[in-house]
Amino acid sequence: MSESPAEGSVWPYPLWIAHRGAGKLAPENTLAAFRVGAGHGFRAFECDVKLSADGVLFLLHDDTLDRTTPARGVAGERPWSELSRLDAGGWHSRGFAGEPPASLDAIAAFVLRNGHALNIEIKPTPGLARETGRAVALEAARLWQGQALPPLLSSFEPDALVAAREAVPALPRALLLDALPGDWFEQAVSLGCSAVVTAYPLMDAAVIARLHGAGLRALCYTVNDAAEVARLLGLGIDGIITDAVDRFAPAGPMLLD
Repeated sequence: MSESPAEGSVWPYPLWIAHRGAGKLAPENTLAAFRVGAGHGFRAFECDVKLSADGVLFLLHDDTLDRTTPARGVAGERPWSELSRLDAGGWHSRGFAGEPPASLDAIAAFVLRNGHALNIEIKPTPGLARETGRAVALEAARLWQGQALPPLLSSFEPDALVAAREAVPALPRALLLDALPGDWFEQAVSLGCSAVVTAYPLMDAAVIARLHGAGLRALCYTVNDAAEVARLLGLGIDGIITDAVDRFAPAGPMLLD
């Protein structure tokens, strides 16, 4: 097993993190999904956050509304007054029809009231990386003011992390990677990241050892296979983002019946 990060350091986030609220059991990135994930025992969640045209932070993975609502077009070009009235649940199943998109404010209220942890992926509309990173950091600082466990801010967009760091340096940040370019480690360090989150096939003993040796944490997405969970736990992984909230017990890797 890999050596742990700096001796005496404590990583405050749970090992198990529910992807987009509840994986695929509920409409992703909605309050309903968070409730479903919590109902399966998860106490940490990941979600995607972007800016509306009038500056409201809301949850959505895609650039467009096409996949998860009846509307079409770029989500970030619409004001929250329009976005908030869309059906973000009917695409998933009839039981969730009418579920509205979630604002970051609403998600913060849910996780804070229940003592949950949150990983906010900064998911900017193209061209708005810095604006979105800054807005997420400022709003997170406001919403979590005085709380012992702030959200972890992550992004594939270095510019978003730079802006978040400039706005609120104290908030922890993580670099998301779907490949490992030659300078991946140097980039994470230069961004002042506390962690790196990779696609799970990229995570191996060498990557974890390099991160832990520098006092950084290693997380990965989206792990839905029991054999991969066992491999990653054996390597000393610090966080597992999963869709399979109904198959894994958050207290351990056990596959549920």
